[in-house]
Amino acid sequence: MRKKRILVAPLNWGLGHATRCIPIIKELINQGFEPVLASDGAALLLLRKEFPQLKSFELPAYNISYSTKGKFLKWKLLFKTPGILNTIRQEKIATKKLVEEENLSGIISDSRFGVRYEHLSNVFITHQLNVLSGNTTFLSSHIHRKYIQKYTECWVPDLPGRKNLSGYLGHLKHPAENIKYLGILSRFEKKDLPKKYDHMVLLSGPEPQRTLLEEKLLAELKETEKKIIFVRGVISEESFQSPSPNIHIHNYLFGRELENALNESELIISRSGYTTLMDLSKLEKKAFFIPTPGQFEQEYLASRMEKLGIAPFCKQQDFKGSMLERIKNFSGLSAPGSTGNFSGLFGLFKGK
Repeated sequence: MRKKRILVAPLNWGLGHATRCIPIIKELINQGFEPVLASDGAALLLLRKEFPQLKSFELPAYNISYSTKGKFLKWKLLFKTPGILNTIRQEKIATKKLVEEENLSGIISDSRFGVRYEHLSNVFITHQLNVLSGNTTFLSSHIHRKYIQKYTECWVPDLPGRKNLSGYLGHLKHPAENIKYLGILSRFEKKDLPKKYDHMVLLSGPEPQRTLLEEKLLAELKETEKKIIFVRGVISEESFQSPSPNIHIHNYLFGRELENALNESELIISRSGYTTLMDLSKLEKKAFFIPTPGQFEQEYLASRMEKLGIAPFCKQQDFKGSMLERIKNFSGLSAPGSTGNFSGLFGLFKGK
């Protein structure tokens, strides 16, 4: 009997959307489905490296980039709205073609609004039921939820109760019936490995802010006596010169190599992207967060972690190496719960 094919399509905005789909893809395989992968750019490259045995396809790119000054990010995105809407239309055309040519039985879209097909069961994955955008938060949240309503179900990678990770972002006072909570999603497992590194720098996200943070951190940490593993988050084979013998630089790490490096590191320095928070919670790590300038979601999450006494943070332009001493006064992250019942969730596709 032919396996049912399920399209899994994460947004290419940093690597977080793609990486949090990895445990879902693995579980689909475990339960007898055949995942078909689709994305663009670095997200697609990552999925192809993780699952070389699976079929994968390129989708139209949103080409989202950040402004050099974070305060202009919202206005830059608003300026790009016509282009984003055009990409959504192109996604719908590409999705229809994939459904017909690959005989798909269902769709899982992580934040790609055009990846759905009206005759199938469609799932939308997001941790942002409320989309923070400053004084336009009500409008951005309303528009986002309007798009979510077009899908059969919305899967939120968090827990539904008060003990949760996303806070206001992933919880509504009166959630719709089609909202299902997945629990904490992570591709990693906590391992009892000997510590090899004092610090791990884990970079990701769109340019130019990724490069700006990289330059800031290397300048601040180059005189350190701490042993540091520095993962740039760039899928490239070009070599990158380290400014210090104590800083071991990798363009990227995947799979077990990355999982081991995280487990072997005492503390993590990273963006406060939601997928990173889920990974560090699963691994029960101490962390220092530097949110992407102008990204309200990351600023909210970093501030929330500090208020809860879990992890400190600072603005990108303010970072000093001495600030890492603050970490000892915080508890570190811990997993608030397990993943959801995938057998029940995947039942959505079994009748199609």
